[in-house]
Amino acid sequence: MRKRARILAGMAAGALWALAVVGGPQLAGLPYLPAPLSVPGALVPPGIVMAAMIGRLAQRRFWDDALIDGQDFPSGSPGWVDQRVLHNTIEQVVLALVTWPFVALTLGGGVVLVMGVAFALSRLAFWIGYHAAPPLRAFGFAATFYTTVLAAFWAVFAWAI
Repeated sequence: MRKRARILAGMAAGALWALAVVGGPQLAGLPYLPAPLSVPGALVPPGIVMAAMIGRLAQRRFWDDALIDGQDFPSGSPGWVDQRVLHNTIEQVVLALVTWPFVALTLGGGVVLVMGVAFALSRLAFWIGYHAAPPLRAFGFAATFYTTVLAAFWAVFAWAI
């Protein structure tokens, strides 16, 4: 039960992070940036983190004779964890790709630029947390997922009114 409480705390912190990331730029009154200028820039930080994950997996394979030919990482091993983190990050990037352009059009490109940096930081927390501590993993996941979902709902609401 104690583990669930710590994970729930990480998820709650991720929800607060999402509110700050999506609401902060709007409260700060950032100027409106067009989506064609902002969305590509917003996707650079997630791309850099994904490149680091892919590089780390390649490095693990290169230096392990048992894995160099593309074998599966042993379940529970650090490489297996890295692969799961990359897989989840790809899912999160796809979600961002299908929602962030609308968010940028509706709420302004400054929001998605902040979201891009926040995404990268959240994914790093998820990656570190997956190796170290479930609450940090929960924060990293929630901070990434909740931010994108909150921004999408906020944008739909703003667009509808």
